[in-house]
Amino acid sequence: MKKVLLTAMIGVAMGAQVGSAMAGDAQAGASKAASCMACHGAEGAAPIMPGYPKLNGQDAVYLEQTLTGFKDGSRTGGQAALMTAQVASLSAQDIKDIAAYFASVK
Repeated sequence: MKKVLLTAMIGVAMGAQVGSAMAGDAQAGASKAASCMACHGAEGAAPIMPGYPKLNGQDAVYLEQTLTGFKDGSRTGGQAALMTAQVASLSAQDIKDIAAYFASVK
C-alpha cells in the first residue's frame, strides 16, 4: 500500500512539473519576448555577444526554471545581475509564455 501511494505521489509531482511547462502559450510569449531579443537576437537565435546563449529551441522547462531562478535570486553568477533586472516585472505566466515561445522556435 505504501509503495502504491508513493508511486502515485511521484506521478502527481512529475505531472505538476510537466504541466507547469505545458501551461505556456507560445503565441502570447512571442509578444512578451521583444526585450529578450535585444540581447539574444531575432527569435533568440543570434545573441549580440559570444557569452549570451541562444534561446531558440531550448527546452521550455529549462528556460522556465532559468528565468524563475533569475527572478527569485536562486540563479547567480554570469549575467545574473543583468537578467534579474530583466525578469523583475515578469509574472509566472509571462515566464511560462516566453519559455514556450523560445522552445517553439527552431
